[in-house]
Amino acid sequence: MTALESIMRHEIAWPDRQERAVNSAHFAGLGFPGCIGLVDGTLVKLSQRPRDDGETYFDKKMPGSCHDLTCLRRTSLWGRLGSAQLFDNGQYLLGDSGYIPLDRLVCSYKRTAGDMDKVDFNTCVAHARVGNEHCIGILKARWHSLKEIRTQLRNPAENAYVIRWMRCCIILHNFLKWRRDEWSEDDHPIEVERDDDLGPPPKSARECSRRGLERRQAVQRTCLEINRRPGSLLCR
Repeated sequence: MTALESIMRHEIAWPDRQERAVNSAHFAGLGFPGCIGLVDGTLVKLSQRPRDDGETYFDKKMPGSCHDLTCLRRTSLWGRLGSAQLFDNGQYLLGDSGYIPLDRLVCSYKRTAGDMDKVDFNTCVAHARVGNEHCIGILKARWHSLKEIRTQLRNPAENAYVIRWMRCCIILHNFLKWRRDEWSEDDHPIEVERDDDLGPPPKSARECSRRGLERRQAVQRTCLEINRRPGSLLCR
């Protein structure tokens, strides 16, 4: 694992300016010009309940669940969402309703209340995020250990080992992808993950920035204008 971790910064890296422009052009075709990537989380099941605080590893979905937004807030990316080094003007990430709208993070609506603009926007977001669901499905199909970690967590060292294991799976996944060793769904079917309703974001994170709400409204207007054209997603 040490050898794999030595190449992590090369294999797991934020897209540079040219790559962000390519991503933005791709998502523009789906109604989201300026989007440079998708943000989401996935659950990795543990075969055994951890010894310490094991009762906190259960919820209605499966063991070990932690809200996507809570996970994002604990990453280094959270404090850099406004960085000009990561985003050019007008660029943002796209997420589902498990997140909150921020200037650089556009998410779908948790509740639409029969508002057809919101309903249609959520449909467009879900359509754009299909590739993300397939990405996670391929990752777990390629590395079956990510479907269920079969080891005990009895102390911090064992917890750190599991995190390193998952990190190495992601490094290997990217290593093979960049070298065009593509995964064949014909030979190895994948299980596409679907987002369950995990409820609203944690109370401590429900406040949305004014700029975030304005950003979502602007993205929504552009998205609906593009996808309501004849022959587009919402007019088929």
